[in-house]
Parts: sequence; C-alpha cells; structure tokens
Amino acid sequence: MITVESATRANNADPTELDKFSALAAHWWDLQGEFKPLHAINPLRLAWLVETAGQLQGKKILDVGCGGGILAESMAAAGAE
Repeated sequence: MITVESATRANNADPTELDKFSALAAHWWDLQGEFKPLHAINPLRLAWLVETAGQLQGKKILDVGCGGGILAESMAAAGAE
C-alpha cells in the first residue's frame, strides 16, 4: 500500500497533491454527498464497459482516474482483477 509518507520518501509524488486527495477520500463514498451524481451514473459506466469489452470476469484492468475508485470497485465486483 502506498502511503503519503512512502510516496514522499520515494520522491515520486507531490505531498501537496497527496494531501489534497487524502482530504477528499471520505467524501468519495458518501452516496448522498457531492459525488452522488458519479455514484448515480456508475452503473451506466460499468454497463458500457461490459458492452464494449465483454464480461470482466478474470480480465486484468488498469483504472486510471475513474473517481475515487468507484468504478474500480464495481469492476472488481464483476470479477475483474
């Protein structure tokens, strides 16, 4: 697991950016909070991926910037690695 401290020691991350996104972490999963629209459209995003790529079971997927891991969690629940 990458932590703010380990990333900073490795000198490959901006501590200011890490702090900014760490502060947002608690908000990502509030289904009634500011990211409610993202949670609402997430089933559509997952359905589009399945329609485009086929079933996700056993597929290795790299998720870059989906929004707090919301889509990544859904893909993992659908069997993606």
